[in-house]
Amino acid sequence: MASQEIETLSSALARLPGLGPRSARRAVLYLVKKRESALPALLDALLAVQDTLEECRICGNVDTRDPCGICSDPKRDTKSICVVEDVADLWALDRAKLFSGTYHVLGGRLSALDGVRPEDLAIDSLLARVEAGPESAGVDEIVLAMNATLEGQTTAHYLAERLEQFPVRITQLAHGLPVGGELDYLDEGTLAQALRARRPLG
Repeated sequence: MASQEIETLSSALARLPGLGPRSARRAVLYLVKKRESALPALLDALLAVQDTLEECRICGNVDTRDPCGICSDPKRDTKSICVVEDVADLWALDRAKLFSGTYHVLGGRLSALDGVRPEDLAIDSLLARVEAGPESAGVDEIVLAMNATLEGQTTAHYLAERLEQFPVRITQLAHGLPVGGELDYLDEGTLAQALRARRPLG
């Protein structure tokens, strides 16, 4: 039996997405074996972001500054906004370096089963961004990058209806994406193909 402190650490790690009890125990064993190098580095990294993580007031991304690095990047195409369900999807798309515009994080997806309604998502702030547009020019395109799930597609259709009032081109990722697949788990080749083959919605 491990000590109470080690069990507490294992339990804390097991609550992280993608880690179950067995994976958490393996991670703890690795940290114990490499405690001279890996443990201090992990602690330093956690402490460095503990008090500096912020949610971007423009797009909803998580960064150590507000506005985030993407929204404050002058090289970004502010006429194009890619709408995603959560921050993990934003990071997956931006990691592929295939989209030069900005993003908008909804904070979830519509789900009658889970009780997630339109007012629970960052939809009003998206509409406000589209209506205002950047100071120099308006928004030309909204890319709906919802996951290829029933709830994701329901959310995409709802957004398309809400955005019809604006003179913007609404496109959606092509679904070479696997049905039921989530962006964060897809390889860059699949993401690249989906972005290049995006098409008008409706």
